[in-house]
Amino acid sequence: MGTEETGTRRIVAGLYMSLDGVVESPQDWHFDYLSDEMEAVVGELVAGSDTLLLGRKTYQEFAAVWPHQTGELADGLNGMPKLVASTTLDSVEWSNSELLGDDVVAALTALKKRPGRDINLTGSITLTRELLRAGLVDELNLLVHPVVLGSGARLFTEETGKLPLALVHSATFASGVVHLRYRPV
Repeated sequence: MGTEETGTRRIVAGLYMSLDGVVESPQDWHFDYLSDEMEAVVGELVAGSDTLLLGRKTYQEFAAVWPHQTGELADGLNGMPKLVASTTLDSVEWSNSELLGDDVVAALTALKKRPGRDINLTGSITLTRELLRAGLVDELNLLVHPVVLGSGARLFTEETGKLPLALVHSATFASGVVHLRYRPV
């Protein structure tokens, strides 16, 4: 986790992924594998952060659902500050949400230098790719599902280029989902 004393914050990206690397539309394939183990991982990501970072599409999907939910996870997401990277939205309505300016990389570089806990980047494929290329993602949490989808947007594309990663954690769940945590080298 980032340390509040030193002002060192991390951007921790979390994504559901199919075995063939698809990260698009997990709501269509993820729930068959949902387990207490997976919910614990997601809960730890939220609990270790004080800011939720979202791209436009993920923000709109979350804002349509989470304000109407209750429970520990919903309370955490609804109560924490949310930063939204979008060049098309003029405003954000979900409580504690704020649009980032045009230069997302500069805004997040500055934010990482301020005191606080982790910044939780959830879903948001385009934004995750951009921040990986900019070297701003400090940890990549992948929940790899035992399903091959055959089509859909993948996290890593030719534009990603070479991205050396170090595996810092792995766990296999009873559902067959594998939790992998990587940090850039």
